[in-house]
Amino acid sequence: MIFDNIEYLRDGNDKQKAAYHTLTDYKIFEKLKDFSPLLTGTIPINIDTDESDLDIICYWKSKNEFLSTITKEFGELENFTLTEQRINNYETILANFNLGNFKIEIFGQNRPTKEQESYKHMIIEYEILRTRGEKFRQEIVRLKKEGLKTEPAFGKLLGLEGNPYEELLKYNGAK
Repeated sequence: MIFDNIEYLRDGNDKQKAAYHTLTDYKIFEKLKDFSPLLTGTIPINIDTDESDLDIICYWKSKNEFLSTITKEFGELENFTLTEQRINNYETILANFNLGNFKIEIFGQNRPTKEQESYKHMIIEYEILRTRGEKFRQEIVRLKKEGLKTEPAFGKLLGLEGNPYEELLKYNGAK
């Protein structure tokens, strides 16, 4: 599976198709093109719930340029918020807003998108889902509907000990 662009959503399930149309109709990735945007999270790998949002990760080299672009392009959208914090020792900018039927989160750090945990987790989770099959996928979704976050749900089903966010990054499928 290639997650480098969102074209795969066009032929996906109903939610993936709706996500594709929202992202393309509003030209979200075009507006973020200077920041290497990637869609991550649960919707791309079909383990989303009704509460799942569209997670878009970005790589900014100039924090001010990124902040300016986010504010200019999305600042007037419904429920727009913009925060700055440190996540995994990286300065992080988070923008949230509603668009169409989706909540959208834009997550920007000063490191390449494919090096960010969100992308790494999604790739590992995708491979686990691919090898473990539909029953495993359904069990992940069930645990998520019961309130577990994605990585803890994987951790529970895979029997990972310790912090599931860290342990999943080390997972090699041999367990």
